[in-house]
Amino acid sequence: MAKGKIEVAIERCKGCGLCIAACPLDLLELDPHSLNTKGYQPMRIHTPEKCIGCANCATMCPDVVITVYRLD
Repeated sequence: MAKGKIEVAIERCKGCGLCIAACPLDLLELDPHSLNTKGYQPMRIHTPEKCIGCANCATMCPDVVITVYRLD
């Protein structure tokens, strides 16, 4: 059961990958099937049910496009 939930502002994500490297459970990836309007491949979480809500991804994001919610 997920302990956290993330939301990504897809249109502002530039696909730098810093959040992907910061995730301790390797739950993040660049979305292979999507581009935003700026032509970047945005990040997505491939197994959201495993998210622990650590917020490492949001802390590392230079553009502040990730919001992390802790679930009780």
